[in-house]
Amino acid sequence: MTVDVDGTRFDAHLGPPPVRGTDTVWTVLCGHAERSPDAPFLLFEAAPREVVEVSYRTMVERVRVAATVLANQGIGPGDRFAILGSNRPEFYDAWFAAALLGATAVPLNPSSTIAELEFVLAHAGCRVVAAEADLMPGAKEAAGSAVTVLDLTHEWAGSTVSDAGPVTGAASAGDPLAVLYTSGTTSRPKGVLVSHAAYLHAGDAVAGHLRLRPDDRQLVVLPLFHGNAQYYSTMSALVTGASIALTPRFSASRWSEQAHVLGATVASVFAAPIRMILAAPPSDHDTAHRLRVAMFAQNVTEAQAAEFERRFAVPLVQLYGMTETVVPTTINPLYERRAWQSIGRPLPGVRVRVLSAAGTDAAPGEPGELLVHGQPGRTMMSGYLDDPQATSLAIRDGWLHTGDTVSADADGYLYFVDRRKDMIKRSGENVASAEVEAVVAQHPAVFDTAVVGVPDDMRDEAIHAFVVLHAGARASEAELLAHCRVRLAPFKVPQAIRFVAELPRTSVGKVQKHLLRGIPE
Repeated sequence: MTVDVDGTRFDAHLGPPPVRGTDTVWTVLCGHAERSPDAPFLLFEAAPREVVEVSYRTMVERVRVAATVLANQGIGPGDRFAILGSNRPEFYDAWFAAALLGATAVPLNPSSTIAELEFVLAHAGCRVVAAEADLMPGAKEAAGSAVTVLDLTHEWAGSTVSDAGPVTGAASAGDPLAVLYTSGTTSRPKGVLVSHAAYLHAGDAVAGHLRLRPDDRQLVVLPLFHGNAQYYSTMSALVTGASIALTPRFSASRWSEQAHVLGATVASVFAAPIRMILAAPPSDHDTAHRLRVAMFAQNVTEAQAAEFERRFAVPLVQLYGMTETVVPTTINPLYERRAWQSIGRPLPGVRVRVLSAAGTDAAPGEPGELLVHGQPGRTMMSGYLDDPQATSLAIRDGWLHTGDTVSADADGYLYFVDRRKDMIKRSGENVASAEVEAVVAQHPAVFDTAVVGVPDDMRDEAIHAFVVLHAGARASEAELLAHCRVRLAPFKVPQAIRFVAELPRTSVGKVQKHLLRGIPE
């Protein structure tokens, strides 16, 4: 059964329409362009201390041009195209062009290998790849002859809005705007479908919690292909009519300087970048900025958090979210007690459960799996692309099973304990151990292997591969690492290869990875 809301149809079994009704990312962008055309949307540090400003009106014009270029390549409602690029304004041109066309963008990690790109392009059925100039050779090799590769950097740079055809908004709130690929517990990543409604809901949630105003500015140093930069930074700025301060890449030594130069008021980082920033030499810019709050994900020590707040004079607010939840599930209060070691309390309207091993609600202090309630396609992901089995396992009766173990105290603060999924968290990126294991096992000298994450003071976790060689075979650590480097993105390559006689296993043959983590180096 479907219901009609202002001409847009929604599945009634999913519940009421999105809170924003028929709003899409494109209509929200256009609304701000009409009301405040000269207000800044984006400030980009093209070179150190060289800032390019793009107004809301200009952004709409840029998106129309990009949409026309993509439409001329056959991209329309329901089609998917990939974006392969670093942090630059053209990424927004292409991403928001998907919102205008009713198409779906598939952001790709610029550090992906050819094999990784081949898989995602094929799995997503991308018809076009908009690639940064330096990345075009790899994109063409991965795409093959059936997929068109456009120059993201220059393809529409010479065009003007007058060249744009009569492209009008073609998306509905429940339509997917992007497919974000995230590592799973298998050797292949899964494509998370994110709708316009879910994107905007995440923006409203973060903007409300941080009390964003139009004169706020979100500092984006994390990669734009990542959910953090899209959900928490970009969308919260967009729904508010605020602006984005974009840097080409993360720089620990220039972080506070970039915040100062770009006039940022809000920042978002991971724990690993926080440690890198603290390790950089002090700067005159450390307290010259306008930052009033910094969000972060993953734990830092209390000493590190205190040092960060003292040195940069900005409060740290830890949150928890997944690509699948879209909205951050929990976040520390901004104006109440902030518990640095806590992932915060559930946002208003967010329902969570901590499910004990017995299948009942866990008592305060008792660890259990975190479950998040929501409406697929409205307040969380729509599902996994072309994978109904994985979707049904993840979302059951409206509850998203995160696979992460947490505990809650009597005041409603949640604390991260461990991840039940066999994942490694390295510098903010999820790495599936099975994917790394599959690559290591391809080496002809390797008989058996298991990959685990071990604590690392700088990057959250380091990746260690335990290897059993074939009888009589020989292979050095350097040889196996070189083998991995040509088959894996840099952040997935192990930091160490550790040779063992055998892997500890249970009676049914499962590797006991906790025992591997306990083996001294």
